[in-house]
Amino acid sequence: MRKIQFGSSELQVASVILGCMRMNGAENPTEIIETAYEQGIDFFDHADIYGGGECERIFGKALKETSIKREEIIIQTKCGIRKGMFDFSKEHIVSSVEGSLKRLGVDYIDALLLHRPDTLVEPDEVAAAFDQLEKQGKVRYFGVSNQKPMQIELLKKTIQQPLLANQLQFGIKHTGMIDQGIHVNMTDEQSVDRDGSILDYSRLNEMTIQAWSPYQYGFFEGVFIGNEKFSDLNATLDKIAENHNCTSTGLATAWILRHPANMQVIAGTMNKDRIKEIAKASEIVLSREEWYEIYRAAGNILP
Repeated sequence: MRKIQFGSSELQVASVILGCMRMNGAENPTEIIETAYEQGIDFFDHADIYGGGECERIFGKALKETSIKREEIIIQTKCGIRKGMFDFSKEHIVSSVEGSLKRLGVDYIDALLLHRPDTLVEPDEVAAAFDQLEKQGKVRYFGVSNQKPMQIELLKKTIQQPLLANQLQFGIKHTGMIDQGIHVNMTDEQSVDRDGSILDYSRLNEMTIQAWSPYQYGFFEGVFIGNEKFSDLNATLDKIAENHNCTSTGLATAWILRHPANMQVIAGTMNKDRIKEIAKASEIVLSREEWYEIYRAAGNILP
């Protein structure tokens, strides 16, 4: 498993994360965790809202049934989404972490991310929550999710801890953060900057981008791999995957990891074979020619 630096910290982490949003649908959660760990995936991503908290509870119970020691893995969770609203208040952040710790059955969270931007955010409250959680030893690292540069800068005005990661939707069929950089000084649809140049900002500020829904197109519309709607893309993926002795899913993973931004890929599968093929692909390094061939096959035009 390829390792990367986690943000500006000295922590080395797996380039593939097991996303646990579907943990409550896993047939054997213990085997899923063990399979991931055996493949070098020692980073597990949660959120307080996944399964209404059930996913964290199932993971915590299953982890205790393995021989894996707590200190051998990275557990990350997210907070800030409530029914019909977002909430970055100190009270909610602290209470959310307390709930996650209880459900996961652990004493500390390695990384806590703020899930989706709260327009009513008061940075002083977030800073107070982070300070308390860090001082109590309940959270070691911090980050955000689905946020753009100026939102991050607003938080950094008062937060003392470095923000190490940002979860963003990214994959072969969700390339907005790359498109606008390629189409600079153009007037076509792909030239529109919708995220404040978050890719370049992340690289400049040593924030790890964690790519979620890497195999989906649209906003949870479906998987593009093997989908007849994307025949040209899949033909290209199949051809290049054969050259690298991997699957198309593995190749879609390698495509993301090829970017020099040193991203992590969040694999949300609860299928053991798919976990293995994704983990294997972390070692594949695509050539520049292969990377751009896949980018074009996905329907992207170079100016």
